[in-house]
Amino acid sequence: MTEELNVQVRKEHGKRRNRRMRKAGTIPAVLYGHGEATVSLAIAADAFEAVLRHGARMVNLAGGVRQSALIRDIQWDTWGSEVLHVDFTRVSAEEKVEVQVGLELRGEAPGSREGGNVEQLLHELSIVCPAAGVPEKIEVVVNTLNLGDSITVADLELPSGATAVAAPEEVVVQCVEPMEMPEEEMAEAEAGEPEVIGEKREEESGEE
Repeated sequence: MTEELNVQVRKEHGKRRNRRMRKAGTIPAVLYGHGEATVSLAIAADAFEAVLRHGARMVNLAGGVRQSALIRDIQWDTWGSEVLHVDFTRVSAEEKVEVQVGLELRGEAPGSREGGNVEQLLHELSIVCPAAGVPEKIEVVVNTLNLGDSITVADLELPSGATAVAAPEEVVVQCVEPMEMPEEEMAEAEAGEPEVIGEKREEESGEE
């Protein structure tokens, strides 16, 4: 998915200037790659957030520069709610790029109904694919995951033209027997939490 994003070239830099930009509703960004000079940009926060909601990774920059670019990196604030900075890298639609894509489990594993625990061991996957075909995420369907089974990288359905960087045998998700609690820990769990002295005194004072 490719969307158009209007940008402006910025001349001023520095943390203080960037903070003023964000308060005014714009996000500082940079564009680099293909051996060309790095360009500092400013983008409207609401426009960039709309691009993110649509799941786009490839954008056509317009305005201050005209360039096809890949959203390479996004810097968020501590709470993950505000975009602080964006890195764009120059690409063509046909060019192949390596990107990290999130893995999302879908469906219900039959093994979980058999008492097994579904464990996701791999949450992101590096893939090489055409820049115009970078997916927002890769779905991992677990509807056939029985107790004792696993889904590996080789089992994933990747977008057309994409290949995984990870080893084919690397396990993405598995359904395993729940670990048995040692007898000593079970005895402690059954004994319950230790009595709180303060609570006992309150109960005794209430009885008086």
